Amino acid sequence: MTTSLSLSKKRQKELDRLKAEAQLLLAHQQEVLGHASTVAQEAGRQAQHLTREQVYPRVREGYNSYVAPVADRAGDVVTRTLVPAIGTALGTALSVADIANDTRVKAAVKRLKDTTSKVAGKAPVPAKKKTGVGTYIGIAIGVAALAGVAYAVWQTFRTDDELWVADDPDALSEG
Repeated sequence: MTTSLSLSKKRQKELDRLKAEAQLLLAHQQEVLGHASTVAQEAGRQAQHLTREQVYPRVREGYNSYVAPVADRAGDVVTRTLVPAIGTALGTALSVADIANDTRVKAAVKRLKDTTSKVAGKAPVPAKKKTGVGTYIGIAIGVAALAGVAYAVWQTFRTDDELWVADDPDALSEG
């Protein structure tokens, strides 16, 4: 079913004129979009130049001024204090384990058990483990050591805005 519309010549002329204006408008829009694309590409290139010339140097300067010194100090603290402390503790634990596994120590412990059981006439009853003063002293030493390490780390990472050293000794007396 096709229906044909019969238009008057006047209406046909108006439609043709409107179609021509729409095509002209479309051509102008394509031209504007092409020009906008060129401007956007140039803006991108300028942003890259600005980033390379202004942003990167400032970021690098900020890193070298603020981040790198703190990281270096933290590394020094870990190298000078934390690593030797861990090494000492590990070495002590391994020494105790070696001594406990020594055959002479095992033989002495066995002789002591045999002597004790002969004297008492029966197997020794293990004494109840009590929490004594030594336990509390050990806990206190551990807490103090942990606090010392935490304080050292805090000192390393805090900002020293108020601390400064004058380059010129006369600058102190002139103030």
